[in-house]
Amino acid sequence: MQKGINVRRKIGRNIFITVLLFCLCMLWTGCAKDGEEQRRTESDLTQETPAWTKYAGEPVTFDWYINYSWFTTGWGENVVSKKITEETGVSIRFITPSGNESEKLNTLIAANSLPDFITLGWWETQVDEMIDRDMVYALNELADEYDPYFYQVSDADAVKWYTQEDGNIYIYPNSSYSARDIEEHDNIGSNQTFLVRKDIYEAIGSPDMTTPEGFQAAVEKAYEMFPEVDGEPLIPVGAHVFNNQGNVSFDKYLMNFLAVPFEKDGEIYDRYTDEDYITWLKMFRRLGEEGLLADDIFIDQRTQMEEKMAKGRYFCMIYQYTDMAAQQKELYANYPERIYLAVDGPKNAAGDDHTLTTTGINGWTVTLISKNCEHPERAIAFFDYLLSEHGQLRVSLGVEGETFEYVDGRPVVKEEVSTLLNTDRAEYDRVYGADDAYWMLQDDIVQLQWKQEPSEPLKQILEWSYRYPVYNGQYDSLLPKGSKEAFEDNKIEALWSETLPKLLLAESEEAFDEIFAEFLDKREEYGFKEVQAAKTELMKKAKEKLGLD
Repeated sequence: MQKGINVRRKIGRNIFITVLLFCLCMLWTGCAKDGEEQRRTESDLTQETPAWTKYAGEPVTFDWYINYSWFTTGWGENVVSKKITEETGVSIRFITPSGNESEKLNTLIAANSLPDFITLGWWETQVDEMIDRDMVYALNELADEYDPYFYQVSDADAVKWYTQEDGNIYIYPNSSYSARDIEEHDNIGSNQTFLVRKDIYEAIGSPDMTTPEGFQAAVEKAYEMFPEVDGEPLIPVGAHVFNNQGNVSFDKYLMNFLAVPFEKDGEIYDRYTDEDYITWLKMFRRLGEEGLLADDIFIDQRTQMEEKMAKGRYFCMIYQYTDMAAQQKELYANYPERIYLAVDGPKNAAGDDHTLTTTGINGWTVTLISKNCEHPERAIAFFDYLLSEHGQLRVSLGVEGETFEYVDGRPVVKEEVSTLLNTDRAEYDRVYGADDAYWMLQDDIVQLQWKQEPSEPLKQILEWSYRYPVYNGQYDSLLPKGSKEAFEDNKIEALWSETLPKLLLAESEEAFDEIFAEFLDKREEYGFKEVQAAKTELMKKAKEKLGLD
């Protein structure tokens, strides 16, 4: 009997030693992995439960700066924000600039009075400034100390892209797409659309507007037949705001519609001198000569444009559809015949398909956690809550029983909630607050699994947008802040912003050519060749980092 026991003990010791050696081997192998994979392993071992779940009964309030004056959604009154506070203990005080965004943020930085969270465009120079001045936490360090759940809910591609040379990630994007995302999903569209007012477009015969001649004729006929909208002048061609970089409707977006490439022969391409692009700019100049480029488009800001969209005062526009979605719904409720349709817009001479970009790996905005934050452990836990699938369901669809119900295992938004969303977005945000009213960390790929059938006023636009998306994130890198090339590029952009209106309003084609030639000469003086060479190197590095070689 004793012998049998000793044999079992011996076998047990052998098993124990084998298991121990296996564990040590696995541990050694894990140490050999890169830092991100190792941290993910550690998070699996040390924290199966996200940190936010233990804070529900402990209230805390964070200040969150949103670098957009138009953001007005509050916190604590609508269904979504109340539920999030109930689940996490977190309440939010949003801070937005009342005037110039850069001035407000620069003031906060200069005074070292950054709020707990900061959200701004990924391209803004203040992003690097806050990092360089050690004003924000490294998210990975907060995760390591307080909530390794970050490594489970963050996107590996985004983390890799935004990891700095010091090995830390300080910022996290929203609405970020990788090239793989575009390849794997057929219901990702571009935000860039060519829109026409439905009733006017159909009244003039639903013409082909893909050629310069067809476009010009359609605009002329629309203005001839419908010179006024409710006693106010029709605006034949609408566009985004003119700013110190130009106007995306008449430059970057138009180039994308014309499938102007970003690179040729491994070098960044000069899209501004592309033959098709110049041809279309000259067509718009002819419209200007005829008085069909209204003064409004050169001076209006977004607020004025939204007021005019809500009345249907534009005939056509190259525009981001999400920026007019609320006005489209308002039209649908008040003047359904005036809603806008997406149709094929300007094409190059070869008739190639549009190459419309989505957001790239950079995303749209980025969010940081300030070192002024008194409760960093709660901040990273809340951050991870919003990144999680649970948090994404909450901000996109809301609360089961109040904003949606499960039907055959899939969440379906309640009819009365959908109706309000499609008729009064401001009231919807006040009452419900879903549909990414809190968009600061939205993950469009995660949310695809719950994507609802598009509402009627946007359905046609969305479905049209699925045809033409391409991935161009490899061209989105910024020149290093403070570099000679960045300074030169800013001068060139400012020069273009001054030149574009002059081109569109030139009295003749000869005058157009003279203005453009002067632009090219000054651009060379400002260091254009150096800028192009630097952008080519950035493109190559981005391709390598993204695995697109």
